[in-house]
Amino acid sequence: RFCPSPKITAKGFGQMWRPFHCPPTSGPFRLLVPAQPPSAHQPAARPLARAMSRRVWRMISLAGLLGLTAACGLNDAQTPASRAALTASSLPPAKAFSSPRPHPPGRSNSDIARDFLDLHFKLEGGTALPVFTRFERPIRLRVAGSPSPGFQRDLTRILARFNSEAGINIQRVSSGPAEITVQAVSSRAIHRALPKAACFVVPNVDSLAELRRKRRSPDTDWSQLRSREKLAVFIPNDISPQEARDCLHEELAQAIGPLNDLYRLSDSVFNDDNVHTVLTGFDMLVLRATYAPDLRTGMSRNEVAAVLPGLLSRLNPSGNTIASRPLPATPRSWINAVETALGPGSGLTSRKRAANQAVVLARDLGWSDHRRAYSHYILGRMIQASEPELAQRHFQTAMGFLGQIPDSELHQALIRPRMAAYQIARGDGEAALQHINPALPLAMRYENAALLATSLLIKAEALDLLGQFATANTVRLDSLGWARYGFGPDWAVHSKIREVAELRHRPIRAKYGLSV
Repeated sequence: RFCPSPKITAKGFGQMWRPFHCPPTSGPFRLLVPAQPPSAHQPAARPLARAMSRRVWRMISLAGLLGLTAACGLNDAQTPASRAALTASSLPPAKAFSSPRPHPPGRSNSDIARDFLDLHFKLEGGTALPVFTRFERPIRLRVAGSPSPGFQRDLTRILARFNSEAGINIQRVSSGPAEITVQAVSSRAIHRALPKAACFVVPNVDSLAELRRKRRSPDTDWSQLRSREKLAVFIPNDISPQEARDCLHEELAQAIGPLNDLYRLSDSVFNDDNVHTVLTGFDMLVLRATYAPDLRTGMSRNEVAAVLPGLLSRLNPSGNTIASRPLPATPRSWINAVETALGPGSGLTSRKRAANQAVVLARDLGWSDHRRAYSHYILGRMIQASEPELAQRHFQTAMGFLGQIPDSELHQALIRPRMAAYQIARGDGEAALQHINPALPLAMRYENAALLATSLLIKAEALDLLGQFATANTVRLDSLGWARYGFGPDWAVHSKIREVAELRHRPIRAKYGLSV
């Protein structure tokens, strides 16, 4: 979970089944630069905290929702009265989501069994794990440090979900020994421990001080783990409530469950594309199976594989009636291209080249799933400041894939703000509403406050374009509590309001940009 520069963004998509093939310079888009040869390099597994790229995309995602436009301010004369009042006034408290509504898994048990094995018996870098591990005794959890506002509420909610959906009872304790210690510390303290990490989980420690003492010890090497005795989760206490919640979901799920991420999963937080911000029905099924009495620490991959068919049939009988649709493994060359395009440390030209390479590789591999759409999305995002019309064609290509498959609604919702923003920049309020309205209930259902706040602000701008000023002001006011949860401090919310407003007041190539 690496921290990127603060003005880059990524979001992911779901499965698609319509094949889409075209040469590099034809079809509804063109590639920007010649494809580069796939890299054969495969990084070694990171010994301390497992390959942490999922946190990259989460941090990137929220930063991107803050940066739909290039950073330039409006003067008072350009700002409508209602919007000016918002930016000058105090903001309401952060809103919170109600009861979770996860979708049950929609894939066959045979596909889920394959995913379970790959999630539990590999690390992200490709290192194979020889044995299955989990906690074999009751799990106690202790919170240390200074949690941010709302942290305790979100922790209570996720622990309740573990109990009700996965059958895992985690007991909270205020002192004494604990299997899991959640340390709420400053981002600066986390960066001193792991300079590129935003939040992370480490085995066999319970504090940053112990982590420093054991930094080069096999005890903190996930590849050497043969049993789970104690772990520490380190979460910043100076980030937005949504970021802290997302950290809780991802890191606690790893602490008790799988260690790997798989790009081929479209219905899981165990995927570096970060479509899902909270644990899904699939994730809870994986965790329920992890703690079923049929399994135990020390089992080999073959031993677990022999048990899984009967176990999944019992836990997920509907999965026996769904046809298998296995997706091919994701090659390291495509992963490297995506990580270069979205990660820190590369210039814009290199990142565009890597995004282009991801599109080429996805096409040449014959993919018609979410990874193909993800590639187009990344490339569209890279060029939207300089070539907005071409970027829209890439977004439309991604949406075309998604429209051919079920259960891709959230993935489409994550593209819609960019397409709606383009229509706002063109002055077409009706087209903008058509793009953004479907995203609103989905952002609510999937508990993505940053997406919800952004979509509401864009809807308000569209309504202003149509002369519906009173309704626009109501929608804009409704966005503020969600923005407080999704983006955090007042300055970030005010910045978001200004950035969306700027869509209507600059030439399209200047205002429809995204700082990358």
